[in-house]
Amino acid sequence: MTGPREIPRVLSIAGTDPTGGAGIQADLKSIAANGGYGMAVVTALVAQNTRGVRSVHIPPVSFLVEQLDAVSDDVTIDAVKIGMLGQADLIEAVAAWLARVRPSVIVLDPVMIATSGDRLLDASAEAALRALVPLVHLVTPNLPELAVLVNEPEAADWAGALEQGERLSRACGTRVLVKGGHLAGPACPDALVDAAGTEPGRARIVQVSAPRINTVNTHGTGCSMSSALATLAARHRDWPRALTETKAWLSDSVASADRLEVGGGHGPINHFHALWAAAGTHPEPPPRGLSPSGSAGP
Repeated sequence: MTGPREIPRVLSIAGTDPTGGAGIQADLKSIAANGGYGMAVVTALVAQNTRGVRSVHIPPVSFLVEQLDAVSDDVTIDAVKIGMLGQADLIEAVAAWLARVRPSVIVLDPVMIATSGDRLLDASAEAALRALVPLVHLVTPNLPELAVLVNEPEAADWAGALEQGERLSRACGTRVLVKGGHLAGPACPDALVDAAGTEPGRARIVQVSAPRINTVNTHGTGCSMSSALATLAARHRDWPRALTETKAWLSDSVASADRLEVGGGHGPINHFHALWAAAGTHPEPPPRGLSPSGSAGP
C-alpha cells in the first residue's frame, strides 16, 4: 500500500441496478458516504428491482476494456472494488487490466450465487474467478460463495465459517472477509482473516460484531460493504480500522433502511443516513407514541 489518501479515487467495476440499491449505484453511494470520489465501469446492464432480477445484458468485452483504459489513462486510481463480472472473458480482461495498472487497494465481491441459491456463473467463469482471487487484497464472499470457493458444504456456524475463511486465505494468499449475515442469532459478526505466513489454525483474525437488525431492507449490503471497505482502506491504509468503520456505518444504514420505503421487496439500505442526520435535513422520527414535541401522542 502507498500512504493514506484524504479523498481516495475509487473505481467500481460492476453491474447496474436501476432501482439504485445494489451494483454500481450502491457502490457510488457507499464510496461517497465514506469520504471517497467514486467512478464506475459497467460490466453488465441488469433489469432488476427490489423483488428480483429480470434479465441481464452484457456488453462486449472490448467495450469493458475501453472503459477501464479510459479511466486509468487519465485518473490515478487509489482503490478498486470489483463486483458482478458474469463471464470468463470479462474476468480475464479485468485480471489483465489489474496486472497493468496495479491499484494499491483491490477488493473483490465475488458475485457467484443469487439470493435464491442459484449459481450465477458457469464452470469456466467460476474457474476464472478463482484465478482472480490471488490478485486482490481482500475478497468478501457471503457464506454460500465462501463454500463454493473452498469446494465444501456451506458452514453451519461461525466457527466453521472462520475455518473456511482461513483455508481460502491460505490457499490464495489474500485476506478474506468472513461475513455472518447468513447465520441465525442476535449478533451479526464479520471478520478479517489473514493466513499469510501463519501455521494452520493460527491465522490473524480481526472480528467486529453488531446486533442483528430486524428488517427486510438489506438489498445491496454486500455491494455496499465491499465498496466502503475499499474506500476506507485507501483512506487509512489500515484494514482493521477500515472494517470497524465500515461495520458501524453499515449497521446504521441498515437500521435506517425502513425510512426509505423503496419498492415492495427487499429494499435498499440508507447509505446517507449519517450525512443527512449531521446536516439536519432528515431529523430522526420521534419514538412511536410520541408527538414531535415529545408529549404523548394520541
